[in-house]
Amino acid sequence: MSTSNRPERVGQEIQVALGRMLTRGELKDPRIGFITITGVKVSPDLKTARIYYSMMGTEQQRKDTEKGLEAAKGYIRREITEAVNLRVSPEVFFTFDESLERGDRIERLLREVKEKEGW
Repeated sequence: MSTSNRPERVGQEIQVALGRMLTRGELKDPRIGFITITGVKVSPDLKTARIYYSMMGTEQQRKDTEKGLEAAKGYIRREITEAVNLRVSPEVFFTFDESLERGDRIERLLREVKEKEGW
């Protein structure tokens, strides 16, 4: 039994298409800050796409960005479907990816330990 990697390929294509939309400034909502798409997971039936993003900024800026992305869901869904040439338009969900923030915090803590220990 072979497993299809089509959802992975579609996820990568969605990530590229969304990245293109962001760099071209196609999302005009001022609430959406400077974000990076860190990954896309597509369900095996290609009906849902979970888009992971990260951003630097305050908690309020993150909330505003989340609201802006939610408001733009319909537009993003249409554009993704057209750009990736899908028959079925996947339902889009946005999830904040905290891995960069956690990595930054760990690095800061390690730097503090080095300074205290005199490394």
